[in-house]
Order: sequence, then structure tokens, then C-alpha cells
Amino acid sequence: MRPLQKILATLAMAVSAVAAHAWPDQPITLVVPYTPGTGIDLIARQLSVRLPAALGQPVIVDNVPGASGNIGSEKVARAKPDGYTLMVQVNTLVMNKSLYKSLAYDPVADFTPVSLTSWGTLLLVTNPNVQKTTSVAQMVAAAKAEPGKLTYATPGVGTPHHLSMALLMQNTGTEMLHVPYKGTAGAVTDLLGGRIDYMFLPVHVALQHIQAGKLRAIATGSDKRLPQLPNVPTLAEAGIQGGNVDMWYGVLAPKGTSPAVVARLNREIGAILKLPEVATAFEAQGMVPSASTPEEFGALIQKDGRRWSDVVQRGGITAD
Repeated sequence: MRPLQKILATLAMAVSAVAAHAWPDQPITLVVPYTPGTGIDLIARQLSVRLPAALGQPVIVDNVPGASGNIGSEKVARAKPDGYTLMVQVNTLVMNKSLYKSLAYDPVADFTPVSLTSWGTLLLVTNPNVQKTTSVAQMVAAAKAEPGKLTYATPGVGTPHHLSMALLMQNTGTEMLHVPYKGTAGAVTDLLGGRIDYMFLPVHVALQHIQAGKLRAIATGSDKRLPQLPNVPTLAEAGIQGGNVDMWYGVLAPKGTSPAVVARLNREIGAILKLPEVATAFEAQGMVPSASTPEEFGALIQKDGRRWSDVVQRGGITAD
């Protein structure tokens, strides 16, 4: 490195260190690109209550829903990378990169990963009256016998629920009719009423209906069985390899955010995720707390992006 380059690099590091030392000196905004009451919103609320004690500044949750998270995500991507605007997201972020050809931001390149916060599991469920389906094998056999006749619901095109079923059909060589809804509520209502055959649902949404006998769980999308449903096999145990459809959740900052600020946030978030009361709150929503380094989270984002891009391309799926 030339002398001038060394001087400039040293100055840049010094400026970053000074900025990090002064940070934060004003409130921090935690953007949630979805409506209040969602799992992502719960994560943000838990962090907003506990981060102020560690950082000495208020943390304000800003719900900016719309366009499958794209409106709020773009807001954060365009924000000043000063550590005062952060975002909680789910793996829908990387799914959107392949689904929307006209995004005004890059879901991977325009953000700095801060920390993974948790994992969520999707359950493959059916109405108990649907062709006496009690296993994935029976569902696959029925779908192959009458391609396109069986139906599955989702909260919309390109949602994790949709792409999880697309992956399952690709891995089993089956075809079912996709019935997209504008949200989960209507889809669940028709599933319970027997007007829809199958659906992938988050644990906390499905569990009450399963326990009441109104839905039947035939597989869990995680790589491990759930403690709440120990008799329900994983997709891998049901013979579906590569079918893990766990959803990750995490905190991101705009691209260019100071590494020192990211490291501080990562440390404080990691400490919060270890609190028993936080684990209890997450588990009530079907999520398991899980911290990571920024580098680990970044690697996961890139790996997951490649995976879901392949599913989208193979399925010819588009949300535009």
C-alpha cells in the first residue's frame, strides 16, 4: 500500500471510530416492512423495549407495510447509513429479488447484515376431511393421480408459504392448484371450511386449529420435529430431501453503516436474545431465538437468495 493510501485508510478508520464512539446520540428507528401484530413486528417490539437500556437512546418501531415488504425495505435501503435507521426482515427479502424484476433496490447488496434474531417453522397442514390424507406420501400420491385438482392456499404470490409449496411440488414432481389470498386470514378460513385442501402455515397460526382437531399437520418444514407436535415428522423424514423451509428473521442496516456500529448492535442484540423472557415471547409465536455474527448472517442471506432464486425460476413464478 502506498504512503498516501495508508494515510487515507488510517484517517477513515479514525473517523469511523470517532463516529462509533459518539453513536448513538439520537433516537433509533427500527423499520418493520409489515403490519403490526406480525412475527417480525414482535421481534421489533422486543428489541425496542430492551435496546434503549443498552444504548441510552429510544428505539422507535416504524411499521411501513406494502408490496410484500418492498416499500419499507426500500425506505431503509435509501436511508443514511448512520446507524439510526435499521430494519427487521424475514427471508421474504431475498425471495423478492427474483420475484420482482423492477425493484428500486437490491435486497442483498443495499443492506448491511447486523444479526440473525430467530428461526420460524412452517407446518404443512390439511383439512381433516381431505381424502383422508394423513401423510406426505398420501398427499403426493393423490396429487400425482389427479394433477392440478388438489388446491393449496397462500397469503399471496411469492410469500414463503407459496414458495415452500412450490419447492415441495418441484421436489416431488407434483402439480396442485395455487389459490392466492390477500393475507392469511381468508386462506385459513377457507382451509378450515374445506374449500382448500392444503397450506403451509406458521406454527403459532396452525397450532390452535390442530389442537382443536380442525386441521391436521402432516409434516413440519424444519429439520427437527417440534416439541409441541412430537408425532409430526419432518419433510426429510417423510422422504422429501432438500425441503427444509424454515424462515429466518434478522436485523439489517443500510449499506455502508460503520462496522463499529454494526458490531455494537450485534453485541447488544445477542445479549437480548439470551433473555428467558424474550425466548418465551418468541416461542409463543413459533420462533426460536438465534443470534449470529454479521458475517454469518450475510452468508445465510446470500445462500438463501440463491436457493429461492432457483425455485422461482424453475416454477416460472413472478409477482410483478
